[in-house]
Amino acid sequence: MAAVVAIDAGTTGVRALAVDEAGRVVHSAYREFPQYFPRPGWVEHDAEEIWAAVRDTVAQVAARLAETTTPIAAIGITNQRETTVVWDRGTGLPLHRAIVWQDRRTAQRCAQLAAAGHLDLVRQQSGLVLDPYFSGTKLSWLLTEGGVDRSGDLAFGTIDSWIVWRLTAGAVHATDATNASRTMLFDIHRLAWSDDLLAMLDIPATCLPEVRSSSGRIGVTASGIIAGLPGGIPISGVAGDQQASLFGQACFEPGMTKNTYGTGSFVLMNVGPRCPAPVDGLLTTVAWTLERPAPVTAYALEGAIFVTGAAIQWLRDGLGIIASASEIGPLAASIDDTEGVYLVPAFTGLGSPWWDPHARGTILGLSRGSGRAHLARAVVEAMAYQTRDVVTAMAAASGTAITSLRVDGGASVMDLLLQLQADQLQIPVARSRTTDTTALGAAYLAGLAEAVWDSQDELAAMWGADAEARPQRRAEGHYEQWRRAVERAQGWER
Repeated sequence: MAAVVAIDAGTTGVRALAVDEAGRVVHSAYREFPQYFPRPGWVEHDAEEIWAAVRDTVAQVAARLAETTTPIAAIGITNQRETTVVWDRGTGLPLHRAIVWQDRRTAQRCAQLAAAGHLDLVRQQSGLVLDPYFSGTKLSWLLTEGGVDRSGDLAFGTIDSWIVWRLTAGAVHATDATNASRTMLFDIHRLAWSDDLLAMLDIPATCLPEVRSSSGRIGVTASGIIAGLPGGIPISGVAGDQQASLFGQACFEPGMTKNTYGTGSFVLMNVGPRCPAPVDGLLTTVAWTLERPAPVTAYALEGAIFVTGAAIQWLRDGLGIIASASEIGPLAASIDDTEGVYLVPAFTGLGSPWWDPHARGTILGLSRGSGRAHLARAVVEAMAYQTRDVVTAMAAASGTAITSLRVDGGASVMDLLLQLQADQLQIPVARSRTTDTTALGAAYLAGLAEAVWDSQDELAAMWGADAEARPQRRAEGHYEQWRRAVERAQGWER
């Protein structure tokens, strides 16, 4: 029995998993890495610290597999998507801290591009919007205000590219179509870098990675690169975290929809092999590209919510209201109602369907009787409200009523959140048996490429739910108040 190792390089930490041929997680390791906030609205990571977390977690998993003499069939990688890394091909060293997807420093640049009439080009070719969320304007900033030299040794990538580069000791500079589709530099119709978008942002094509399939051999590990990890292991699956989650949730048929409650929350709907026209308030993205059992491309509609789990971290680290993230569920469930308290967690602006980089976090409805539990419940309710905002827009845009929602991610362990979400959407909400479906999706993509599994049907048969919440009540008044709160958060920082 072989195992597939998945590397999930998220926004706050790296998790490595070993997945057996039955789709079960048999070993895992996790390590956080620091967050840097040099200015309000700026968020950065140290790419070397991310790599150190990859080395540590993969070494732990490899050691456990070695104890049982279990061979590694392949490696899959999934990652926080739009986070932008630049490094020197000659030295292999980063040239600047990575600019994280949450970062807002290019909001003014995006506004200038929109005013110059470039929005239609961006929407039509990339499926995205002009927002600092995406990699393109981050890279443009690095090449101008960031002081990064446009030398022939300049390499750009999202975190997956950085990890592939390091795993192969610099032999492979590549990404996949799902990550490329998040850069605002990629034509999602032609599945190729766009000369028009590169010209718009004055970015040299020579720094870009090669775009490969999400499921197909990209390279092999170099010997001695990670303690206990053999050389020559195929790196055969790469996908952005939300697309990997869609795959791990076995949402293989058009109309199937999932939500991941992570640092942010991301609702994706599989819309099949044809790229749809741009939709106001939503993104169009590549869901995956496969090489076997037959070449196929799938697209997805996406609603991106910037802050959900990050608000729990804020309660813990910023306010000290909770000592650990696991306390949020019991504390929120200790009261039946927020008594009019609403928290709009627009700490880095608002994503779908509002796309307002100038919105800021807002707490409304406080009274003298408001306490820790009210804030905790308001944070959990905000997750459900923001998801409803997106699902409503998605159903209207696609003309397809969403009849069920598959969920995963750290916050999905809260039964309270599942029930709140079912009540807001008035549909069943099913929690995957494996909450780490992002990493599972990366493992599936790699294992499918290396014939560990033969088909998507085989993968779909392994999916299962460990809980399902069904609607119990309607809370329209609460949702109307939420929409009023969102209005007050919008346009705050201008």
